[in-house]
Amino acid sequence: MVAATKQLKLNALIALVVGSMIGGGIFSLPQNMAASASAGAILIGWGITAVGMLTLAFVFQTLANRKPDLDAGVYAYAKAGFGDYMGFSSAWGYWISAWIGNVSYFVLLFSTLGYFFPIFGEGNTLPAVIGASLVLWSVHLLVLHGIQQAAFINLVSTIAKVVPLIMFIVIAAIAFRLEVFTADFWGRGNLELGSVMQQVRNMMLVTVWVFIGIEGASVYSARAERRSDVGKATVIGFIGVLALLVLVNVLSMGIMSQAELAGLKNPSMAGVLEQVVGRWGAVLISVGLVVSLAGALLSWTLLCAEILFAGARDHTMPSFLRKENANHVPVNALWLSNGLIQLFLIITLFSASTYLSLLYLATSMILVPYFWSAAYALLLSARGEGYENAPGERRKDLLVAAIATLYALWLVYAGGVQYLLLSALLYAPGVLLFAKAKHERGEPVFTLIEKLIFAAVVIGAGIAAYGLYEGFLSL
Repeated sequence: MVAATKQLKLNALIALVVGSMIGGGIFSLPQNMAASASAGAILIGWGITAVGMLTLAFVFQTLANRKPDLDAGVYAYAKAGFGDYMGFSSAWGYWISAWIGNVSYFVLLFSTLGYFFPIFGEGNTLPAVIGASLVLWSVHLLVLHGIQQAAFINLVSTIAKVVPLIMFIVIAAIAFRLEVFTADFWGRGNLELGSVMQQVRNMMLVTVWVFIGIEGASVYSARAERRSDVGKATVIGFIGVLALLVLVNVLSMGIMSQAELAGLKNPSMAGVLEQVVGRWGAVLISVGLVVSLAGALLSWTLLCAEILFAGARDHTMPSFLRKENANHVPVNALWLSNGLIQLFLIITLFSASTYLSLLYLATSMILVPYFWSAAYALLLSARGEGYENAPGERRKDLLVAAIATLYALWLVYAGGVQYLLLSALLYAPGVLLFAKAKHERGEPVFTLIEKLIFAAVVIGAGIAAYGLYEGFLSL
């Protein structure tokens, strides 16, 4: 069945990586970064991010080559290295991150449309939720017609959304003023920003968010025409997106001050370009964002369904998620994902959930899958497993995996206790599906070590629930 769908070429895989990473984040990057850091701290943060994320890209490339039998990327690596529950948790966390990310995209999409139609407000009004629901189920119907067709549309939309970004970079480079960029370079004039290291830490979740999707090709490794293209697509997509992100962020800080950028409404790229060329610049970026978000929604809808399907295919998820339609689309996984997106869209009507708060929560959920992937690569290179015919590459891969693992741990620290606890609250209910899958195979639910890990998750979830009730934690 999987062999019949191995038809994604290198360009489609690159588009899945780029399309997954370039969603709404880059269009809001100037304000998101300036809200927590000065120009100097931002440059340090991008340096750490570039090294850390590049090592993660190399990790996914290495694992695709060393373990060609493992499909579905982040999920499969955690399971192979650390057992069924860690594998399930990676799949569960990745899936939750994906659909919560889609909710944030819908909020940002209709917040952007609110620039033209005030009825949509900040993207969480009743008209906005109705509009988002219509878009959600339109994408659902499109994906039901087949992953190959959806991947082609994603390729076209990826090209379309890169064009306004390049136009922004060219115009911003011409308008860039060094004296604006270097003014209060370390943020000492704004006590609210804190020390340089505090600023770097505070911006890290935003940098992770804009790179989520780097593993997109790995998730589709089972459907790739050539296995070697998976690693190539990951690295090519990462380098291209990194260049776009850094240029957009740095050039913006040479046009408006940190305080001015921090006060912009998102999508803040529109406000920056409007400062340079007038209203048509804001219109251009807003249209580009709508196209970009449409493509990102498609990419992440595909990924949501694929990660559940991959888990069900090897019995880590319950068997009902393995059902495919005539177009080889995992229909039950798709319905479950989009049903929860619809539920959360309705919840945004009654809560203070904004794009940024949903962004931070989605990012915190994906940190665990990233950590286990890096740790598995470290384990393989330390053992020498898969290096029998390439012993010379083992030392290099060991260093890369060690850096990636340390970077993933740093991200958990940078995210803070609040989002770690909220993540536990979302991880805990997943045990119901895990237990169902184990029951279907006639196996005990947990090993002894897994019981201890789950107990820690339950304690964290209990603290988070109490914190939400008492008000010292919030979404």
